[in-house]
Amino acid sequence: MNRFKLATCGLAAALALSGCGAGQISQTATQEPAVNGTSANIGDISLRNIHLRADQTADYVQPGRDVELIFVAANNSPDENDKLLSITSEFGEVTLTGDALVPANGALLVGVPDGQTAALESVDRADTVEATVKLTKPITNGITYNFTFDFERAGQGTVGVPISAGEAPRREEAVEAGAEEGGHGGGH
Repeated sequence: MNRFKLATCGLAAALALSGCGAGQISQTATQEPAVNGTSANIGDISLRNIHLRADQTADYVQPGRDVELIFVAANNSPDENDKLLSITSEFGEVTLTGDALVPANGALLVGVPDGQTAALESVDRADTVEATVKLTKPITNGITYNFTFDFERAGQGTVGVPISAGEAPRREEAVEAGAEEGGHGGGH
């Protein structure tokens, strides 16, 4: 009888402990990737790491400057090619150069992300398209700017796009580098 009670207690404890994580959402299930940009889906097209690369040395990046729009467009359709027709924004005129075809089960790379020296070798069609934005309004870090992507099959979608400073040193690093070279650092 004692063995039966002991086994029942052990089973009850195992059931209680196995239910501790039920209904919980793990931290990694909601984590975003460590990339500069944002992401969106438009029909069968998945847009990833969408960002403007702009070296900002003042409060705003001023109108008249050209900045790069960088992203990857992945076509999730197994058999239908798509094509990026245009990108528009109220913050500047976007010029696309190159073949903007997004092959079925393939990807279109627009621009070259920081730290990457060439197009991805694992992508079948790895020629890079460029997207340049001629600013008509000032932009600054910390705010997203709406860009509308228009695809032949997937349709249109508007995405809030952030700015990335690229590989330019942060302001604190630039101040410290200046102080090491005999300049004056601020605030120390």
